[in-house]
Amino acid sequence: MRCYDCLQEARSDTTGIGVCSRCGLATCENHARVRQVQVTHQIGMGASYGRIPARRVVCHTCDMAETAH
Repeated sequence: MRCYDCLQEARSDTTGIGVCSRCGLATCENHARVRQVQVTHQIGMGASYGRIPARRVVCHTCDMAETAH
């Protein structure tokens, strides 16, 4: 797989290291952002949160969209 953002920048030799969990495009180590997320489990009417956060990969564009305020 090739990194989508690198292809847009006319660099076609960059190999993707992951897939964005938001948009599904391949992303390289320069454009990928690894974020921690809390894992929740539904328990009756409430939720329980895991002690150890999970990780997820998002591309640079989706990361900027998620963190823009």
